Amino acid sequence: MTHYLVSEENPTGLKLELVLMALRREVLTRCTKITDDMRPEAQQVLANNIKILEHLSEAIKLAENSTHILDKAFGPSQADKGGPPRIGT
Repeated sequence: MTHYLVSEENPTGLKLELVLMALRREVLTRCTKITDDMRPEAQQVLANNIKILEHLSEAIKLAENSTHILDKAFGPSQADKGGPPRIGT
C-alpha cells in the first residue's frame, strides 16, 4: 500500500509530481534560512541542498512526463474514484 501516492488502496493520495514539488518547496525554504550562515558546515549543507533541488526538479519533470504519457494513452486517472490502475496490476 502506498502512503502518499494515489492508488487503488489510497484514492485520496497525491500524484508523484505533487509530492516532489512539496518536498522541493521545503528544501528551498531550508536553504533560505541558512544562506547567510558562513560557517563551512552550513555552506556545505547549502551546496548539498542545491544539488538535491536540481535532482528534485529533474524528478518532477520525469513524473510530469509519465503523467502526460498515461493521460494521453489511457485518459485521466480514475484512481481517486476507486477506478483501476491505468497500467500494471
